[in-house]
Amino acid sequence: MWATILALLLVVLSIWYYLTRQYNYFEKRGIPYPKQLTQIRNMWDAIVKQKPVTDLVEEIYNVHHEAIYVGFYDFMRPVITIRDIELVKSITVKYFEHFQDHQGFQDLQDEPLFSKNLFGLCGDRWREIRTLLSPAFTSSKMKSMFKLMLECADQYGNFMATLPEDKRTLELKDTFTRYTNDVIATCAFGVSVNSITDRNNKFYEYGRESTNFGRLAMLKIAMFRCVPFLVKMFGIKLVSRRVEDFFKDLVESTIKYRDDNNVVRPDMIQLMMETRGKLGPGKELTIDDMTAQAFTFFFGGFESTSALMCFAAYEVGVNPDVQKRLQEEIDQVLENCKGEVTYDAINGLKYLDAVIYEALRIYPVIVVADRRCTKAFELPPALPGLKPYVIQKDEYLWIPIYGIQHDPAYFKEPKKFNPDRFLPDAKVVLNSGTFLSFGMGPRMCIGNRFALLETKVLLFNIFARCNLKPCSKTCIPMKLMQKGFALTSKEGFWFDIEPRKDAKLVGSVCNSSASC
Repeated sequence: MWATILALLLVVLSIWYYLTRQYNYFEKRGIPYPKQLTQIRNMWDAIVKQKPVTDLVEEIYNVHHEAIYVGFYDFMRPVITIRDIELVKSITVKYFEHFQDHQGFQDLQDEPLFSKNLFGLCGDRWREIRTLLSPAFTSSKMKSMFKLMLECADQYGNFMATLPEDKRTLELKDTFTRYTNDVIATCAFGVSVNSITDRNNKFYEYGRESTNFGRLAMLKIAMFRCVPFLVKMFGIKLVSRRVEDFFKDLVESTIKYRDDNNVVRPDMIQLMMETRGKLGPGKELTIDDMTAQAFTFFFGGFESTSALMCFAAYEVGVNPDVQKRLQEEIDQVLENCKGEVTYDAINGLKYLDAVIYEALRIYPVIVVADRRCTKAFELPPALPGLKPYVIQKDEYLWIPIYGIQHDPAYFKEPKKFNPDRFLPDAKVVLNSGTFLSFGMGPRMCIGNRFALLETKVLLFNIFARCNLKPCSKTCIPMKLMQKGFALTSKEGFWFDIEPRKDAKLVGSVCNSSASC
């Protein structure tokens, strides 16, 4: 009996030591850190209670306003959070070779959708795939996809403008996610899908399942980060086998169809097909590799881009002056183009750009970016009088995107929606280092141009035809909720949809690329 009690006591003490062995990590090194946040509570509230990670990021970011970086515990792992803009630039650009990788899924070989995708890849393989995929998002490729996007957006704009009177109270997230689903299906996979009429199509259903990161999925991610050996031991998967098989079969069938019918499309799959036999031994893309890249494109566009659209539309809807000004800009373009909208005309809408960028600033799709140290690097002292800190290989940094973009030192009244911050020239803010919604440096989001164009085209079509009016279900002020990796509204994005009586004619796509 006493032996059993002693054994249990040793187990408890071992667990306690494992959980607390680095509790004084930052104190020993003189690095400021939020002492009220314990190692476990840091992420527990966010994952289990689904407390917005924005609250955690701001709490960490504001622990010491003079420090250029602070520490915190990501579960049991000490992490340095960078607060200084110039240091962020150095880490992500100038000294990128020291911080090349994310905390990926390299060890989850049974999860090829994650371990083999661009976000999860590391080192030379990441560079190879990044170089390979970059041409899929050039201006010429965006122009070729523009018509497909506009056709989808026209359907959704018309759908909203012609809703029966008893169905004009609408939750935008569902509608916008269906739009992003249809755009990705046609632009990336060459599959024609209409999720308005075919609401339960497989593409949409599997997309919802694969991006629905609820509490169970977040607990799985927590296990991967804390006890990866258990994940591997018990074969725990983030995405079900049937979802994995669906995307793999879709990529295989798309490639076979194009090969058999000599079909060429300006998209990611085509780029990957054209590498066959050219990359050399050990570097050729397998079906798993191709599926992982296509899935990442889908994963990012399906949930994250629709969230951006919702937040932008929400702010336009609850700010009548913003809505009026945006519609005046849209109407002017339609008048100049006689209803036929061009690629250059859409990209020339400065106020629409400003609305989208301001929505991204307040509600960044990803609230924090991580970097894994791949080569030891000396950080300057966190505060005057302290010692420099040498971050070692395999230690981690956080770049607190939400904290920086809500810092009144960079953005006056940061909680206020003010598109004029990005006027007259948005590039001034975008290049300042204080706008990080798409990241910075070589690891910057590869699909940001696609996401922005897709968003512009939809909002253009909606506000050309409709007014958004707050209703009894509209959440004012916004209450955020963390859902998986992306932010969303805790109570949805509800609005009354009012067809515009003064709407200009929205015609077909203009074939010319010239400005209207």
